[in-house]
Amino acid sequence: MFESFLLAFPALFSIVNPIAMALIFSQVTAGRSPREHMQLATLVSVYSAIVMLVALWAGAYVLNFFGISLAALRIAGGFVVAERAWALLSAPEEHEARKQEQAAPAGAVEESAFFPLTIPFTTGPGTISVCIALGANRPADPAGLPSFFFGVSAAALAIAVLIWLSYRSADRLVALLGPTRARVLTRLFAFLLFCVGVQILLNGANDALGPLLAQRPH
Repeated sequence: MFESFLLAFPALFSIVNPIAMALIFSQVTAGRSPREHMQLATLVSVYSAIVMLVALWAGAYVLNFFGISLAALRIAGGFVVAERAWALLSAPEEHEARKQEQAAPAGAVEESAFFPLTIPFTTGPGTISVCIALGANRPADPAGLPSFFFGVSAAALAIAVLIWLSYRSADRLVALLGPTRARVLTRLFAFLLFCVGVQILLNGANDALGPLLAQRPH
């Protein structure tokens, strides 16, 4: 359980990056009242938790329903996670600019909390892909599934809490960190995400090639 939490938390933190996104959240909600700001932070964190939990629990099973093997899912998911991390490492400014553009059209609080502030601003396709890849990394032994899903779910809920804390304190984070320090943190956690993606990919390759190598004559 603890190992699955340690696998999921840095991956989700890197792709969601609530601290860096809080800087943009502060900009796109600048015209709102403090009450609306707090309401948006709460709704976005709740919706984000739901999106991540659904992708973690059901994403891999839905793909398996269409005949995609667990090994293929892990390899593809590892590629996706590593590619997203590389994009964050090489051009975090472009990533932030795209996020800000996606979040710009904001209407009423209830309408804008889910779209665009939750999807695609906070937990977009990249986060969903990471969650599916993490869910695909579940243990083959059924006895280990409860501990695994409890660990990754705890990581998703911890990220949701961090989203709530970061967004509700977005104005103070802007003053405390500034864009330069936020980008430094973005690159640091992007590197951790890249390592997680490579690990998931290696697990998938081992699942796919392990039986073939075991059948080779010694």
